[in-house]
Amino acid sequence: MSNYSLSHLEHLEAEAIYVLRETAAQFENPALLFSGGKDSIIMAHLAYKAFYPAKLPFPLVHVDTGHNFDETITFRDRFVEKVRANLVVGSVQESIDKGRVAEEKGPYASRNALQTVTLLDTIEENQYDACLGGGRRDEEKARAKERFFSHRDDFGQWDPKNQRPELWNIFNGRKQHGEHFRVFPISNWTEMDVWQYIKKEKIELPSIYFAHHRDVFERNGSLLAVTEHVNIQPDEVVESRLVRFRTIGDATCTGAVESSAATIDDVIEEVAAARQTERGTRSDDKRSETAMEDRKKEGYF
Repeated sequence: MSNYSLSHLEHLEAEAIYVLRETAAQFENPALLFSGGKDSIIMAHLAYKAFYPAKLPFPLVHVDTGHNFDETITFRDRFVEKVRANLVVGSVQESIDKGRVAEEKGPYASRNALQTVTLLDTIEENQYDACLGGGRRDEEKARAKERFFSHRDDFGQWDPKNQRPELWNIFNGRKQHGEHFRVFPISNWTEMDVWQYIKKEKIELPSIYFAHHRDVFERNGSLLAVTEHVNIQPDEVVESRLVRFRTIGDATCTGAVESSAATIDDVIEEVAAARQTERGTRSDDKRSETAMEDRKKEGYF
C-alpha cells in the first residue's frame, strides 16, 4: 500500500483538471476564455494536460478591446499555435462600429467595461453553453462569491444570491434554453499558487510580467503605461521606471508596480511580501466600491 500523498500544487492541479473534464462532459459547446494573461495561460496548460494527446475539445476565446499590450497579443498568437488550438476573437471595435456599444469619451476613457457586450455577443453568436475562465476567489471580493459552476441567465447575467450548492464536488450544470455557465477551475488557487505552479511546470509567460523599463505615469494611485490609447493630462508626469505587471488587461486601466523582479523566483519572493491584491493595480476596479460585482451582474467575466 502506497503512502504517497498529493502535494498542495498537485491537489490544486487535480481539482482543476477534474473541473475541466466535468465541463467537457456536461456541456455540448464549451469555450475557454483566453486573455493571454497568466491565469488563462495556466488554464490552457491544464486543459492541454487534461485531454492530451487529443487536441483541446474547445476553442480559446479572446475578447479583444483593441487596447492591448503588444507583448500580450504576440504571446497569444504564438501560444495558440503551440497548443494547436482554435482561436476565436471577439472585437470590441466591431461592437463599436455596429453601434452595439458607445465609446467612452473624456481623458479617463477606457474600453474595459465595453467588453461585456462583446463577450455576450460572442457567446450568443457561437452558442457556447459554458465558458471556462481563470477567475480566482482571492483576487477580489466579488469573485469570492463565485462557485466553480456559475449559472448565468438568458441575458448572460449573474445573480450572487442564486448560486447552486456544490457539495462533495458535485457540479450542477443543468440549464434552461438560452442560459449558460461560467466555469472557474482554479477558483481555489492564490496568486502564490499560480506562480509556484508556473515555476514547477516551466510555463512560459509574456515578458510584461517581469521587470523592465517602461514610460509610465500615475493616475488615481495606479501606474499606467504610456500608449497611444491613453490621454495623458497636463498634470500627469511621465517617467521611465523599472516596473512589471501583476495582471494583464486593457492598457488604459491596467496598472504596473515598481519592481526589480526579473525571474520567477524573484516574483515569488515579491508576492510573498505583497500587501495588496494583484487587482489592486487595476484602475477600473476603483471606479466604485462595487465596480467588479456590478460588471459581473451585467455579464462580465
